[in-house]
Amino acid sequence: MATTESTQTQQIIDRHDRTMSINYGRYPVAMMHGKGSTLFDALGKQYLDLFAGFGAGVLGHCHPDLVKTVSDQARKLWHVGNLFHTDPQTRAAEAISKFGFDGRSYFCHSGADANVAALKLARLHGQKNKGKASNGRYKVISTLGSFHGRSFGAMEATGQPKVYEGFGPLVPGYVHVPYNDLGAVESAIDDETVAVLVEPIQGEGGVNVPDDTYLSGLRKLCDERDLVLIFDEVWTGIGHTGKYFGHQHWQVTPDVMTLAKGVGGGLPVGVAHISPRFAELFDWRTHGHAVHASTLGGNCLAMAVTATIFDVLHRDKLVERAHTLGNGIIDRLRAFAKAQPVITDVRGMGLYLGIELDLAALGDRFKTGGDVVKACMDRGVLINAVQGNVLRIAPALVIEQDELGRGLDVLEEVLAG
Repeated sequence: MATTESTQTQQIIDRHDRTMSINYGRYPVAMMHGKGSTLFDALGKQYLDLFAGFGAGVLGHCHPDLVKTVSDQARKLWHVGNLFHTDPQTRAAEAISKFGFDGRSYFCHSGADANVAALKLARLHGQKNKGKASNGRYKVISTLGSFHGRSFGAMEATGQPKVYEGFGPLVPGYVHVPYNDLGAVESAIDDETVAVLVEPIQGEGGVNVPDDTYLSGLRKLCDERDLVLIFDEVWTGIGHTGKYFGHQHWQVTPDVMTLAKGVGGGLPVGVAHISPRFAELFDWRTHGHAVHASTLGGNCLAMAVTATIFDVLHRDKLVERAHTLGNGIIDRLRAFAKAQPVITDVRGMGLYLGIELDLAALGDRFKTGGDVVKACMDRGVLINAVQGNVLRIAPALVIEQDELGRGLDVLEEVLAG
């Protein structure tokens, strides 16, 4: 049996390599099915998933409410295009306004799509309100270490050269400043600046949590200079941080909030949620035609899932639970760090956490955080690493307490050697 299962895995890999673009450095594992926070590969090996598909699986794998929602909706209506109204799309938009802030949602497919929508909206604002810039304001300030997507526009906003190297000439108008440095943002503003784009908690940069005055300071600057404040909540949205949306920790409301990952529960959903003032810039009645659109964005299947996710989060109090579980993880790992100096910092909020490693203290066992990830995977626990030395934990919000405990046991054993 083992030989047959091993052959099946290799056959899937071989078929992949013959027919798919090799964009990703994939592990030699073929996942076959999952339930909750557990995955099973073609060999029958079981994995505890503490990263949930880069945060997309906010309710875990094959959550019964989502399975029922997809099944029921699939029997009714899949897609009609955005020239018609649909109930699932409206319910999803209502939920985002209810649990977020009063605004209007534009639906698309991904975080990059959502950020591009926000950036285009900002340029419309810059053309309508030119200030001293005769040709209109168009520059966007974002932060070093940020990640906003890989499409043109979102790619240039990303503060990591590896994302845009080789794709020049780049779209002009993007300025990168250090994260959590309000003075740097203020110094970068000129007559052509129209927006500030920032993650409430920086993800790919290493799960960096800002000072308590950072987001409120950005809000004040944007109000004073008539700039669009955009919060990229692709990671921090929909419950991961112990609030429905990350900015709620600081009680600062953006002009635009972009969402993806968890808001689709694993389906391709992107959202630009826009305050009423700026949403008018996308109103087709103003222009006489659609200025931004998406054929499949807001399709009935995806929107029914999005609406159901909010229902489940609220019904089962999963956002509040994420806050409690996250505090427990932080306390445990900080206690471990006192005895094992391989950890230099534990940070984050809720179930979106970063563990910074002292690679030198790990000796010859691990050269990078990726090596730690592989060692944990070999023992059946899935985590992630960024920036070479920061481990990321972001499990589904439905994860059980004992599952978290088992996963942390493995991580600590791996780090302790």
